[in-house]
Amino acid sequence: MITTFKKHIAAHFPALATQKILVACSGGLDSVVLLDLFHKMNLDLGIAHCNFKLRGAQSDEDLNFVVTLAHTLKVPVFSTDFDTTKYANIQGVSTQVAARELRYDWFYTTIESNGFDVIATAHHADDDLETFFINLSRVTGLKGLTGIPSNNHKVIRPLLPFSRKQLEHYAKNQGLVWREDSSNNSRDYLRNKFRLDVIPAFKEVNKTVLQNFKQTQAHLKQSQGLLEDYISLVKKMVLSTTNTSFEIDISKLCALPNTAALLFELLQPYGFTDFKAISTLLAGEVGKKVLSQQYILYKDRNHLVLTKREPQTDPGSFLIGAKQKSCTTPIKLDFTIVDKLGPHAPHTLYVDAAKLNYPLTVRPWSLDDVFHPFGMKGKKKLPKFFKDEKLSLLTKNSIWVLESGGKIVWIIGFRPDDRFKVTSSTKEILKIQYRTQL
Repeated sequence: MITTFKKHIAAHFPALATQKILVACSGGLDSVVLLDLFHKMNLDLGIAHCNFKLRGAQSDEDLNFVVTLAHTLKVPVFSTDFDTTKYANIQGVSTQVAARELRYDWFYTTIESNGFDVIATAHHADDDLETFFINLSRVTGLKGLTGIPSNNHKVIRPLLPFSRKQLEHYAKNQGLVWREDSSNNSRDYLRNKFRLDVIPAFKEVNKTVLQNFKQTQAHLKQSQGLLEDYISLVKKMVLSTTNTSFEIDISKLCALPNTAALLFELLQPYGFTDFKAISTLLAGEVGKKVLSQQYILYKDRNHLVLTKREPQTDPGSFLIGAKQKSCTTPIKLDFTIVDKLGPHAPHTLYVDAAKLNYPLTVRPWSLDDVFHPFGMKGKKKLPKFFKDEKLSLLTKNSIWVLESGGKIVWIIGFRPDDRFKVTSSTKEILKIQYRTQL
Protein backbone atom coordinates (compact mmCIF):
# COMPACT_ATOMS: atom_id res chain seq x y z
CA MET A 1 0.00 0.00 0.00
CA ILE A 2 2.87 2.37 0.72
CA THR A 3 3.87 2.39 -2.96
CA THR A 4 0.32 3.08 -4.13
CA PHE A 5 -0.06 5.77 -1.49
CA LYS A 6 3.14 7.53 -2.54
CA LYS A 7 1.99 7.55 -6.17
CA HIS A 8 -1.38 8.96 -5.07
CA ILE A 9 0.30 11.76 -3.11
CA ALA A 10 2.66 12.59 -5.98
CA ALA A 11 -0.26 12.78 -8.42
CA HIS A 12 -2.83 14.63 -6.31
CA PHE A 13 -0.97 16.31 -3.42
CA PRO A 14 2.52 17.15 -4.77
CA ALA A 15 2.82 20.27 -2.59
CA LEU A 16 2.96 18.13 0.57
CA ALA A 17 6.65 17.49 -0.07
CA THR A 18 7.43 21.05 1.06
CA GLN A 19 4.50 21.76 3.37
CA LYS A 20 3.92 21.43 7.11
CA ILE A 21 1.09 18.97 7.70
CA LEU A 22 -1.02 18.74 10.85
CA VAL A 23 -2.47 15.22 11.04
CA ALA A 24 -5.78 14.85 12.89
CA CYS A 25 -5.26 11.74 15.00
CA SER A 26 -7.93 10.23 17.23
CA GLY A 27 -5.82 7.19 17.99
CA GLY A 28 -8.06 4.96 15.89
CA LEU A 29 -7.02 2.71 13.03
CA ASP A 30 -7.57 5.20 10.19
CA SER A 31 -5.63 8.11 11.62
CA VAL A 32 -2.80 5.91 12.93
CA VAL A 33 -2.35 4.47 9.43
CA LEU A 34 -2.34 7.94 7.84
CA LEU A 35 0.22 9.15 10.36
CA ASP A 36 2.44 6.12 9.75
CA LEU A 37 2.29 6.53 5.96
CA PHE A 38 3.22 10.18 6.16
CA HIS A 39 6.00 9.46 8.66
CA LYS A 40 7.51 6.84 6.36
CA MET A 41 7.58 9.48 3.60
CA ASN A 42 9.64 11.77 5.89
CA LEU A 43 7.12 14.62 5.62
CA ASP A 44 7.07 17.60 8.01
CA LEU A 45 4.35 16.59 10.48
CA GLY A 46 2.48 17.60 13.59
CA ILE A 47 -0.35 15.78 15.37
CA ALA A 48 -3.68 17.26 16.48
CA HIS A 49 -5.93 15.46 18.96
CA CYS A 50 -9.34 16.46 20.28
CA ASN A 51 -10.77 15.10 23.53
CA PHE A 52 -14.55 15.47 23.28
CA LYS A 53 -15.12 14.25 26.86
CA LEU A 54 -17.86 11.87 25.70
CA ARG A 55 -16.52 8.50 26.88
CA GLY A 56 -15.12 9.25 30.31
CA ALA A 57 -11.81 7.53 31.08
CA GLN A 58 -11.65 6.10 27.54
CA SER A 59 -11.37 9.60 26.09
CA ASP A 60 -8.48 10.40 28.45
CA GLU A 61 -6.78 7.12 27.52
CA ASP A 62 -7.08 8.04 23.83
CA LEU A 63 -5.25 11.30 24.55
CA ASN A 64 -2.48 9.51 26.45
CA PHE A 65 -2.11 7.03 23.58
CA VAL A 66 -1.74 9.81 20.98
CA VAL A 67 0.74 11.76 23.10
CA THR A 68 2.86 8.63 23.57
CA LEU A 69 2.69 7.91 19.82
CA ALA A 70 3.80 11.46 19.03
CA HIS A 71 6.81 11.16 21.36
CA THR A 72 7.73 7.81 19.80
CA LEU A 73 7.65 9.32 16.31
CA LYS A 74 9.33 12.51 17.57
CA VAL A 75 6.49 14.60 16.16
CA PRO A 76 5.01 17.67 17.95
CA VAL A 77 1.52 17.12 19.31
CA PHE A 78 -1.28 19.64 19.94
CA SER A 79 -4.33 18.71 21.97
CA THR A 80 -7.47 20.29 23.35
CA ASP A 81 -10.66 19.19 25.07
CA PHE A 82 -14.27 20.26 24.67
CA ASP A 83 -17.47 20.12 26.66
CA THR A 84 -19.21 18.70 23.60
CA THR A 85 -22.51 17.93 25.28
CA LYS A 86 -22.86 21.47 26.64
CA TYR A 87 -22.04 22.95 23.23
CA ALA A 88 -24.60 20.69 21.51
CA ASN A 89 -27.32 21.73 23.97
CA ILE A 90 -26.58 25.43 23.58
CA GLN A 91 -26.44 25.29 19.79
CA GLY A 92 -29.38 22.90 19.47
CA VAL A 93 -27.43 20.39 17.35
CA SER A 94 -26.60 16.71 17.60
CA THR A 95 -23.51 15.51 19.42
CA GLN A 96 -21.85 14.51 16.15
CA VAL A 97 -22.51 17.90 14.55
CA ALA A 98 -21.22 19.62 17.68
CA ALA A 99 -18.02 17.54 17.63
CA ARG A 100 -17.47 18.33 13.97
CA GLU A 101 -17.95 22.09 14.42
CA LEU A 102 -15.70 22.19 17.47
CA ARG A 103 -12.84 20.20 15.97
CA TYR A 104 -12.71 21.99 12.63
CA ASP A 105 -12.80 25.44 14.27
CA TRP A 106 -9.90 24.35 16.45
CA PHE A 107 -8.03 22.78 13.50
CA TYR A 108 -8.11 26.04 11.55
CA THR A 109 -6.96 28.03 14.58
CA THR A 110 -4.15 25.57 15.29
CA ILE A 111 -2.68 25.48 11.77
CA GLU A 112 -2.89 29.28 11.57
CA SER A 113 -1.17 29.91 14.89
CA ASN A 114 1.52 27.24 14.52
CA GLY A 115 2.65 27.70 10.93
CA PHE A 116 1.09 24.59 9.38
CA ASP A 117 -0.10 24.66 5.78
CA VAL A 118 -2.83 22.01 5.85
CA ILE A 119 -4.76 19.70 8.14
CA ALA A 120 -4.95 16.06 7.04
CA THR A 121 -7.83 13.84 8.10
CA ALA A 122 -8.09 10.07 7.64
CA HIS A 123 -11.43 9.75 5.84
CA HIS A 124 -11.37 6.71 3.56
CA ALA A 125 -13.54 5.12 0.85
CA ASP A 126 -15.93 3.46 3.31
CA ASP A 127 -16.51 6.82 5.04
CA ASP A 128 -17.28 8.27 1.62
CA LEU A 129 -19.82 5.53 0.90
CA GLU A 130 -21.50 6.12 4.27
CA THR A 131 -21.74 9.85 3.51
CA PHE A 132 -23.33 9.05 0.16
CA PHE A 133 -26.04 6.94 1.81
CA ILE A 134 -26.63 9.54 4.54
CA ASN A 135 -27.12 12.31 1.97
CA LEU A 136 -29.24 10.03 -0.20
CA SER A 137 -31.57 9.48 2.77
CA ARG A 138 -32.04 13.23 3.07
CA VAL A 139 -33.01 15.95 0.58
CA THR A 140 -29.95 16.73 -1.53
CA GLY A 141 -28.85 17.73 -5.00
CA LEU A 142 -26.23 16.22 -7.25
CA LYS A 143 -23.43 17.76 -5.21
CA GLY A 144 -24.62 15.96 -2.10
CA LEU A 145 -24.04 12.64 -3.87
CA THR A 146 -20.47 13.39 -4.99
CA GLY A 147 -19.11 12.52 -1.56
CA ILE A 148 -16.42 13.92 0.69
CA PRO A 149 -14.09 16.40 -1.06
CA SER A 150 -10.46 15.34 -1.13
CA ASN A 151 -9.23 18.91 -0.72
CA ASN A 152 -11.11 21.94 0.58
CA HIS A 153 -10.44 24.88 2.88
CA LYS A 154 -6.92 23.70 3.80
CA VAL A 155 -8.27 20.26 4.74
CA ILE A 156 -6.90 17.31 2.77
CA ARG A 157 -8.13 13.70 2.83
CA PRO A 158 -5.43 11.54 1.19
CA LEU A 159 -6.96 8.17 2.15
CA LEU A 160 -10.23 8.56 0.23
CA PRO A 161 -9.23 6.08 -2.54
CA PHE A 162 -8.46 3.36 0.03
CA SER A 163 -10.92 1.05 1.77
CA ARG A 164 -11.00 0.30 5.47
CA LYS A 165 -10.04 -3.29 4.64
CA GLN A 166 -6.88 -2.02 2.94
CA LEU A 167 -6.05 0.10 6.00
CA GLU A 168 -6.55 -2.88 8.32
CA HIS A 169 -4.33 -5.05 6.13
CA TYR A 170 -1.60 -2.40 6.11
CA ALA A 171 -1.79 -1.83 9.87
CA LYS A 172 -1.49 -5.53 10.68
CA ASN A 173 1.42 -6.02 8.28
CA GLN A 174 3.26 -3.07 9.81
CA GLY A 175 2.51 -4.14 13.38
CA LEU A 176 0.72 -0.91 14.19
CA VAL A 177 -1.23 -0.47 17.41
CA TRP A 178 -4.39 1.63 17.64
CA ARG A 179 -7.34 2.39 19.88
CA GLU A 180 -10.87 1.11 19.31
CA ASP A 181 -13.65 3.67 19.85
CA SER A 182 -16.51 1.89 21.63
CA SER A 183 -19.00 4.50 20.38
CA ASN A 184 -18.47 3.19 16.82
CA ASN A 185 -20.64 0.23 17.79
CA SER A 186 -23.53 2.38 19.01
CA ARG A 187 -26.57 2.57 16.77
CA ASP A 188 -27.60 5.87 18.39
CA TYR A 189 -25.81 7.66 15.54
CA LEU A 190 -27.16 7.65 11.99
CA ARG A 191 -23.74 7.05 10.44
CA ASN A 192 -23.22 3.99 12.59
CA LYS A 193 -26.58 2.56 11.51
CA PHE A 194 -25.45 2.74 7.89
CA ARG A 195 -21.99 1.42 8.78
CA LEU A 196 -23.23 -1.51 10.86
CA ASP A 197 -26.50 -2.49 9.14
CA VAL A 198 -27.12 -0.98 5.70
CA ILE A 199 -23.75 -1.11 3.96
CA PRO A 200 -22.85 -4.67 5.07
CA ALA A 201 -26.16 -5.79 3.54
CA PHE A 202 -25.22 -4.11 0.26
CA LYS A 203 -21.77 -5.71 0.31
CA GLU A 204 -23.37 -9.11 0.94
CA VAL A 205 -25.51 -8.73 -2.18
CA ASN A 206 -22.67 -7.29 -4.27
CA LYS A 207 -19.13 -7.74 -3.02
CA THR A 208 -17.81 -5.12 -5.48
CA VAL A 209 -20.19 -2.41 -4.27
CA LEU A 210 -17.33 -0.20 -3.00
CA GLN A 211 -15.41 -0.37 -6.27
CA ASN A 212 -18.62 0.24 -8.24
CA PHE A 213 -19.42 3.17 -5.99
CA LYS A 214 -16.03 4.77 -6.71
CA GLN A 215 -16.66 4.59 -10.46
CA THR A 216 -20.19 5.93 -10.11
CA GLN A 217 -18.96 8.74 -7.90
CA ALA A 218 -16.32 9.70 -10.49
CA HIS A 219 -19.10 10.01 -13.09
CA LEU A 220 -21.20 12.08 -10.67
CA LYS A 221 -18.30 14.47 -10.04
CA GLN A 222 -17.85 14.96 -13.78
CA SER A 223 -21.57 15.70 -14.11
CA GLN A 224 -21.34 18.11 -11.20
CA GLY A 225 -18.49 19.90 -12.97
CA LEU A 226 -20.63 20.31 -16.10
CA LEU A 227 -23.52 21.59 -13.98
CA GLU A 228 -21.31 24.15 -12.22
CA ASP A 229 -20.07 25.45 -15.58
CA TYR A 230 -23.66 25.86 -16.77
CA ILE A 231 -24.75 27.54 -13.52
CA SER A 232 -21.92 30.07 -13.94
CA LEU A 233 -23.41 31.03 -17.32
CA VAL A 234 -26.93 31.19 -15.88
CA LYS A 235 -25.77 33.53 -13.10
CA LYS A 236 -24.51 36.02 -15.66
CA MET A 237 -27.89 35.92 -17.39
CA VAL A 238 -30.32 36.19 -14.46
CA LEU A 239 -28.50 37.67 -11.45
CA SER A 240 -27.87 41.25 -10.44
CA THR A 241 -26.18 42.28 -7.20
CA THR A 242 -26.42 45.16 -4.74
CA ASN A 243 -24.38 45.96 -1.65
CA THR A 244 -26.65 43.91 0.61
CA SER A 245 -28.42 41.40 -1.63
CA PHE A 246 -28.74 39.85 -5.03
CA GLU A 247 -31.79 39.60 -7.25
CA ILE A 248 -32.90 36.87 -9.62
CA ASP A 249 -34.85 38.08 -12.65
CA ILE A 250 -37.91 35.81 -12.67
CA SER A 251 -38.82 36.25 -16.34
CA LYS A 252 -35.27 35.53 -17.52
CA LEU A 253 -35.01 32.48 -15.27
CA CYS A 254 -38.40 31.12 -16.37
CA ALA A 255 -37.34 31.42 -20.01
CA LEU A 256 -34.70 28.75 -19.40
CA PRO A 257 -35.45 25.00 -19.38
CA ASN A 258 -35.55 23.12 -16.06
CA THR A 259 -36.32 26.35 -14.23
CA ALA A 260 -37.01 24.86 -10.80
CA ALA A 261 -33.82 22.78 -10.88
CA LEU A 262 -31.78 25.84 -11.89
CA LEU A 263 -33.26 27.86 -9.05
CA PHE A 264 -32.41 25.11 -6.59
CA GLU A 265 -28.79 25.03 -7.79
CA LEU A 266 -28.52 28.83 -7.59
CA LEU A 267 -29.74 28.86 -4.01
CA GLN A 268 -28.22 25.70 -2.56
CA PRO A 269 -24.89 27.42 -1.69
CA TYR A 270 -26.87 29.69 0.64
CA GLY A 271 -28.27 26.83 2.69
CA PHE A 272 -31.63 26.35 0.96
CA THR A 273 -32.50 22.65 0.78
CA ASP A 274 -36.31 22.56 0.51
CA PHE A 275 -36.70 21.98 -3.25
CA LYS A 276 -40.52 22.12 -3.13
CA ALA A 277 -40.71 25.38 -1.20
CA ILE A 278 -38.17 27.03 -3.50
CA SER A 279 -39.91 25.92 -6.71
CA THR A 280 -43.37 27.11 -5.56
CA LEU A 281 -41.93 30.55 -4.79
CA LEU A 282 -41.77 31.43 -8.49
CA ALA A 283 -45.57 31.37 -8.84
CA GLY A 284 -46.19 32.59 -5.29
CA GLU A 285 -47.68 35.93 -4.33
CA VAL A 286 -45.56 39.01 -3.72
CA GLY A 287 -44.12 38.95 -0.22
CA LYS A 288 -43.86 35.18 0.08
CA LYS A 289 -40.53 34.10 1.54
CA VAL A 290 -38.39 31.06 2.23
CA LEU A 291 -35.74 30.96 4.95
CA SER A 292 -32.44 29.19 5.32
CA GLN A 293 -30.35 29.36 8.46
CA GLN A 294 -28.53 32.54 7.40
CA TYR A 295 -30.51 33.91 4.45
CA ILE A 296 -34.00 35.00 3.51
CA LEU A 297 -35.45 34.81 -0.01
CA TYR A 298 -38.31 37.20 -0.88
CA LYS A 299 -40.70 37.04 -3.82
CA ASP A 300 -40.90 40.59 -5.20
CA ARG A 301 -42.83 41.72 -8.28
CA ASN A 302 -40.33 40.78 -10.95
CA HIS A 303 -37.48 39.38 -8.88
CA LEU A 304 -36.55 36.98 -6.15
CA VAL A 305 -34.46 38.90 -3.65
CA LEU A 306 -31.89 37.14 -1.48
CA THR A 307 -30.42 38.88 1.56
CA LYS A 308 -28.79 37.94 4.85
CA ARG A 309 -31.04 37.38 7.82
CA GLU A 310 -30.71 39.87 10.64
CA PRO A 311 -31.15 38.85 14.30
CA GLN A 312 -34.84 38.86 15.17
CA THR A 313 -35.18 41.67 17.67
CA ASP A 314 -37.94 44.19 18.32
CA PRO A 315 -36.67 47.47 16.85
CA GLY A 316 -38.94 49.43 19.18
CA SER A 317 -39.51 53.21 19.21
CA PHE A 318 -36.94 55.94 19.87
CA LEU A 319 -37.78 59.32 21.38
CA ILE A 320 -36.24 62.67 20.38
CA GLY A 321 -36.37 65.59 22.83
CA ALA A 322 -37.04 69.23 21.91
CA LYS A 323 -33.43 70.28 22.57
CA GLN A 324 -31.78 67.43 20.70
CA LYS A 325 -29.64 68.49 17.75
CA SER A 326 -29.18 64.96 16.39
CA CYS A 327 -29.78 61.29 16.95
CA THR A 328 -27.84 58.24 15.81
CA THR A 329 -30.21 55.46 16.90
CA PRO A 330 -31.90 53.79 15.12
CA ILE A 331 -30.90 56.06 12.22
CA LYS A 332 -28.96 59.31 11.99
CA LEU A 333 -31.01 62.50 11.93
CA ASP A 334 -29.79 66.10 12.32
CA PHE A 335 -32.10 68.91 13.53
CA THR A 336 -31.29 72.56 12.73
CA ILE A 337 -33.32 75.80 12.99
CA VAL A 338 -32.87 77.76 9.72
CA ASP A 339 -33.99 81.14 8.40
CA LYS A 340 -35.35 79.98 5.08
CA LEU A 341 -36.20 76.96 2.97
CA GLY A 342 -33.38 75.24 1.15
CA PRO A 343 -33.45 72.91 -1.85
CA HIS A 344 -35.77 69.94 -1.46
CA ALA A 345 -34.21 66.46 -1.51
CA PRO A 346 -35.37 62.98 -0.46
CA HIS A 347 -33.14 63.07 2.62
CA THR A 348 -33.95 66.64 3.70
CA LEU A 349 -37.19 67.92 5.22
CA TYR A 350 -38.33 71.44 6.25
CA VAL A 351 -41.22 71.67 8.71
CA ASP A 352 -43.02 74.32 10.72
CA ALA A 353 -41.38 73.94 14.13
CA ALA A 354 -44.46 75.24 15.96
CA LYS A 355 -46.56 72.35 14.67
CA LEU A 356 -44.40 69.72 16.36
CA ASN A 357 -45.24 68.13 19.71
CA TYR A 358 -42.29 66.71 21.62
CA PRO A 359 -40.91 64.21 22.15
CA LEU A 360 -40.80 63.13 18.53
CA THR A 361 -40.77 59.41 17.81
CA VAL A 362 -38.76 57.40 15.29
CA ARG A 363 -40.22 53.93 14.74
CA PRO A 364 -40.75 51.26 12.07
CA TRP A 365 -43.83 51.77 9.92
CA SER A 366 -46.87 49.60 10.51
CA LEU A 367 -49.71 48.29 8.35
CA ASP A 368 -52.21 50.59 10.08
CA ASP A 369 -50.22 53.80 9.44
CA VAL A 370 -51.99 56.60 7.58
CA PHE A 371 -50.50 59.92 6.48
CA HIS A 372 -51.36 62.97 4.36
CA PRO A 373 -48.89 62.93 1.45
CA PHE A 374 -47.26 66.31 0.84
CA GLY A 375 -48.86 68.14 -2.08
CA MET A 376 -51.97 65.97 -2.10
CA LYS A 377 -55.46 66.29 -0.66
CA GLY A 378 -56.67 63.59 1.64
CA LYS A 379 -54.86 60.73 3.30
CA LYS A 380 -53.34 57.45 2.26
CA LYS A 381 -52.38 54.23 4.01
CA LEU A 382 -48.69 53.46 3.95
CA PRO A 383 -49.10 50.01 2.30
CA LYS A 384 -51.00 51.71 -0.55
CA PHE A 385 -48.34 54.43 -0.81
CA PHE A 386 -45.57 51.82 -1.00
CA LYS A 387 -47.47 49.93 -3.69
CA ASP A 388 -47.97 53.10 -5.75
CA GLU A 389 -44.27 53.88 -5.42
CA LYS A 390 -43.44 50.31 -6.52
CA LEU A 391 -41.08 49.83 -3.59
CA SER A 392 -39.46 46.42 -3.23
CA LEU A 393 -40.18 44.27 -0.22
CA LEU A 394 -36.58 44.66 0.90
CA THR A 395 -36.86 48.47 0.76
CA LYS A 396 -40.17 48.52 2.63
CA ASN A 397 -38.70 46.44 5.44
CA SER A 398 -36.01 49.06 6.05
CA ILE A 399 -38.29 52.15 6.25
CA TRP A 400 -38.73 54.26 9.40
CA VAL A 401 -41.25 57.02 10.13
CA LEU A 402 -40.93 60.22 12.15
CA GLU A 403 -43.98 60.87 14.32
CA SER A 404 -45.26 63.83 16.35
CA GLY A 405 -48.22 63.58 18.69
CA GLY A 406 -49.39 60.39 17.04
CA LYS A 407 -49.21 61.91 13.54
CA ILE A 408 -46.67 60.97 10.89
CA VAL A 409 -44.36 63.87 10.03
CA TRP A 410 -42.20 62.06 7.52
CA ILE A 411 -41.78 58.71 5.87
CA ILE A 412 -38.07 59.13 6.30
CA GLY A 413 -36.20 59.39 3.04
CA PHE A 414 -39.39 59.25 0.94
CA ARG A 415 -42.36 61.58 1.55
CA PRO A 416 -43.28 64.24 4.14
CA ASP A 417 -46.73 64.78 5.59
CA ASP A 418 -48.61 67.81 4.32
CA ARG A 419 -49.85 68.79 7.79
CA PHE A 420 -46.40 69.95 8.96
CA LYS A 421 -45.35 71.92 5.88
CA VAL A 422 -43.88 75.40 6.02
CA THR A 423 -46.38 78.15 5.10
CA SER A 424 -46.35 81.95 4.84
CA SER A 425 -47.36 82.18 8.50
CA THR A 426 -44.49 79.95 9.72
CA LYS A 427 -42.29 81.77 12.23
CA GLU A 428 -39.63 79.09 12.82
CA ILE A 429 -38.37 76.53 10.32
CA LEU A 430 -36.86 73.24 11.44
CA LYS A 431 -34.57 71.48 8.98
CA ILE A 432 -34.37 67.69 9.46
CA GLN A 433 -31.67 65.85 7.57
CA TYR A 434 -31.41 62.09 7.24
CA ARG A 435 -27.90 60.79 6.80
CA THR A 436 -27.53 57.27 5.39
CA GLN A 437 -23.98 56.93 6.75
CA LEU A 438 -22.87 57.54 10.34
